[in-house]
Amino acid sequence: MKKTSLLFAVVFIISSCNNTTSETSNKQNVQAEPFRYAIVIHGGAGYATPEKLGDYGVRVYEAALDSALQIGLRVLDRGASSADAVEQVIRFLEDDTLFNAGRGAALTSEGLAELDASIMWGADQNAGAVAGLTDVRHPITAARRVMDSSVHVMFAGPGATKFAILQGLEIVPQEFFQTAGSRASLARALKADKFGTVGCVALDMNGDLCAGTSTGGITNKKHGRVGDVPVIGAGTYAKNSIAGVSCTGQGEFFIRLAVAKEVISLVEHKGYTVEEAAQEVIFDQLKPFDAKGGVIVLDHLGRVAMEFNTSAMFRAYGNSTGQQLVRIFPD
Repeated sequence: MKKTSLLFAVVFIISSCNNTTSETSNKQNVQAEPFRYAIVIHGGAGYATPEKLGDYGVRVYEAALDSALQIGLRVLDRGASSADAVEQVIRFLEDDTLFNAGRGAALTSEGLAELDASIMWGADQNAGAVAGLTDVRHPITAARRVMDSSVHVMFAGPGATKFAILQGLEIVPQEFFQTAGSRASLARALKADKFGTVGCVALDMNGDLCAGTSTGGITNKKHGRVGDVPVIGAGTYAKNSIAGVSCTGQGEFFIRLAVAKEVISLVEHKGYTVEEAAQEVIFDQLKPFDAKGGVIVLDHLGRVAMEFNTSAMFRAYGNSTGQQLVRIFPD
């Protein structure tokens, strides 16, 4: 890549971490060549502050995000597919109790973990999703098996578990997901919904995009409630020639606005940059509903946008030139 292209790419990446509207017209057009590979990750958007997390908490979360980032970069660097990178990153986050997915999932009003996940392959918009899982260790792997090994797009509840068993996936007892932290959150009966999700979008050396998302939903949710994560077009979307998106936030509003697909449509049909598209959806289209959350977006060249209207979004980005960043709060 030419030095001038790299300079502009660096400027863009720094500006993308800011969750305030900025002048972005034509900013992305300066990069003529794609990165060989790139990856962006989120660990949920929410109301964390530096004071609430403290220095130690910030270091712990940043270390976890960096570990996830390094996993994804290694997968992509050896030439594996973006789907492999997305799955491996999210599996790692599902096993980390810091995040609201997999083992760290929020609990329902009945004290159970109900897990959702989805994944989408940008080359042909093939997709897989699962909803209401209660005993599958890695929902993202179940979603990928739906995408790769089924003619269907979504399985829910007992049917999703049966499919996972037939696919040989790891089944665990419900207690596996009920950590001390999730039980404490439920016991506090939070007045404000705790929402959080993990997600990843990757671009591989073949130019294929893949996006995936996994969540435990919101604390104290009603039994059977399903948010945006397993709804293709609401929480996850990918299209090779355009971009990939993973969302985090108040799922009911993300479903109503089809947020992930809306970001893609603004890029595809209105010529927006990924940053402009993400900002319009997060700061303008969600505003009338007072809906909170964020999106990560990676376009077909590996350029990134990470926008959110909450006090924090746990996020990381890296690409084939060695550029890497890990952030929690607005810059």
